[in-house]
Amino acid sequence: MTRHPSVALVVPAHNEEETLPRVLIGIPRHEVGEIVVVDNGSTDRTAAVARACGATVVTEPRRGYGAACLAGLAHLRPYPPEIVAFMDADHSDDPTELPRLLQPIRDGRADLVIGSRALGEHEAGSLGPVQRFGNGLAVTLLHLLFGVHFTDLGPFRAVRWEVLERLGMRDRDYGWTVEMQARAARAGWRCVEVPVRYRRRAGGRSKVAGTVRGTVGAGWKILWTILRVRLEARGAPCRRVGPERVP
Repeated sequence: MTRHPSVALVVPAHNEEETLPRVLIGIPRHEVGEIVVVDNGSTDRTAAVARACGATVVTEPRRGYGAACLAGLAHLRPYPPEIVAFMDADHSDDPTELPRLLQPIRDGRADLVIGSRALGEHEAGSLGPVQRFGNGLAVTLLHLLFGVHFTDLGPFRAVRWEVLERLGMRDRDYGWTVEMQARAARAGWRCVEVPVRYRRRAGGRSKVAGTVRGTVGAGWKILWTILRVRLEARGAPCRRVGPERVP
């Protein structure tokens, strides 16, 4: 029998006590060695709900998506998995699709796998016009500056631990996802996209895309992150495989 690489799943969460159980219950547990929910300054019962569902809870009171992801990685670092995956806690992604993201890495065909909402089915209203425009602009810049053809900056993703450590991630908020893709492209790691389903956020509007301030702030940070990584050093373009389409 072939042994699967060990997998840890990091789930940043801020005030997601209502949606988090649906996310955690849907995760195929045989695929994941540890589920790490990072309580990112919640004022509700997010941490208690996560523990009740069998997840490890890490507390990161400093707000920021990247800060939460970095806290999850710090927890894993003493005994790291071979693959680390990330997904949101708002039930917009389908946790049952996690095997799709893991398979290209397990097959030795990819170092970083992005769950592409653009290539998959998305529920009406799940991606607004501003999000679509910002996402399109960001992936266009990634193509122009790094020579890599992404279609999305989706948060549902998986990456080899060794690769992630070498990337030197440091963004603490909205730039986390695009920083990972830009650094992977600059370093020449193998990047794959697989289509994933995307739903309207359960429990109300997005904390970022649901407000003008959040949308504008996230957009500027994403664009600045791409330019910052490009200015740091020149590197080989990403040897992208795909986009892979999984039935």
